[in-house]
Amino acid sequence: MNTPATDAAVALVTGGNKGIGLETARRLVEAGCRVHLGARDPDLGKPAADSIGAHFLQVDVTSQESVDRAAVTVEQTDGHLDVLVNNAGITGPIAAAGDYTPDDATAVLLTNVVGYVRMIHAFLPLLERSTNPRIVNVSSGLGSFGLFHDDSRIESRFGSPLYAASKAGINMLTARYARLLPHLRINAADPGMTATDLSGGQGHSVQDGTDAIVAYALAGPGGVTRTFRDRDGDLPW
Repeated sequence: MNTPATDAAVALVTGGNKGIGLETARRLVEAGCRVHLGARDPDLGKPAADSIGAHFLQVDVTSQESVDRAAVTVEQTDGHLDVLVNNAGITGPIAAAGDYTPDDATAVLLTNVVGYVRMIHAFLPLLERSTNPRIVNVSSGLGSFGLFHDDSRIESRFGSPLYAASKAGINMLTARYARLLPHLRINAADPGMTATDLSGGQGHSVQDGTDAIVAYALAGPGGVTRTFRDRDGDLPW
């Protein structure tokens, strides 16, 4: 996917202290954006932000107080937001089917789904002040029913039902929000199997994994909305 040039957009990337989030933030800084690198832990987030020339923003997507405080900070420093990249997430446990508990499901959905809704709700007023507002929801092919039913794809064979369910929820949230908010461009990106802590270091590079995210984030006015893509193109929801 191509990544067109952008003006100095204001962007926020959650879960930005490592992996997909850090590489996304780095590439947006490189493209000339003013980037708020969001992370829960200042001891991890601030050095990460400093290392790429981003601005550290303390934000825990599971805490309404934390998210509201982060929105106030961005309003005070920038007055608006052009790009929100919802990336913060957890895999949850990998276990036998009978061993997953309600508490396991609650933890995964609270971070991966409710956290995205919390961020959109808090930052929508700032996005609506932008002339080119974009939301990029980091999802996964594991949340695609179409890929699940394609026996040639690894997504059809992989376990992790709680994580997959959370990503299916993100896909539907993306599609519905995009329809309800046509003045924003809201899309879902699949990094694919990327070599990060979440994948145990397996997969392609973080640069490959962030191609679709960055392309959506840097798209100029009139770009697509309500789509789901990886670096190679469109995916089935």
